[in-house]
Amino acid sequence: MNIFKRLLTIGKAEIHSVIDNFEDPINLTEQGIREMKEELGKSIESLAQLKALTIRKKNEAEAEEQTSKDYYNKAIVIVQKAEKGEVETSEADRLAKEALKRQSSSQENANQLHQEHEKLHSECEKMQTTINHLKSSIGKWENELKTLKARVQVSEATRDINQKMTQMDTGSAVSMLEKLKERVVQQEALAEAYSDISKSGKTIDEEIDAMVNSNDTEAEEALNRLKETLKKG
Repeated sequence: MNIFKRLLTIGKAEIHSVIDNFEDPINLTEQGIREMKEELGKSIESLAQLKALTIRKKNEAEAEEQTSKDYYNKAIVIVQKAEKGEVETSEADRLAKEALKRQSSSQENANQLHQEHEKLHSECEKMQTTINHLKSSIGKWENELKTLKARVQVSEATRDINQKMTQMDTGSAVSMLEKLKERVVQQEALAEAYSDISKSGKTIDEEIDAMVNSNDTEAEEALNRLKETLKKG
């Protein structure tokens, strides 16, 4: 299986985490994961076929075991019939020998099939271990891909911000702020000047009205003083 080469390839993407080392690390990782999943599918299919063959060998071994036992039991029956005089001894011996030969052959076949079954069973376990490792690796690299995508987004955003900051004319920005501040100061001063002008430009009538409206008590006192003065005069 070529899966370990793929693991190594993606492993390099993790070791060399600097994005500039790759033309497109995300696509590279996604491609690797796709290939791993394809390999996983093929491995599962192969394992299913291997397990089917293992089961078949087991069934064949058990069938041969039973055939061997059947021939042995038949040989016993034939010998017993000869002892009882039910069949001729020579004919019974001949058939009993044939039954025992076939019993021995079936047992050898059964032993061979058992060995093949054990070997296939061992291969199944090894393949299952490989598949489990592959599933674990796929899950690991899918998580790595999520992390990689997040890092790419952060790095691109940081790069854009730094690029804009680099392109920005700091001197011009400061100059614009100074001019704006100077203009604000000027506007404030101008507003204060207009306020002073508006206050100093009041007529006598406006001053009188302001005095009357602002403090009726003082106006009343002024009026009383005026009356006293007129009386004395």
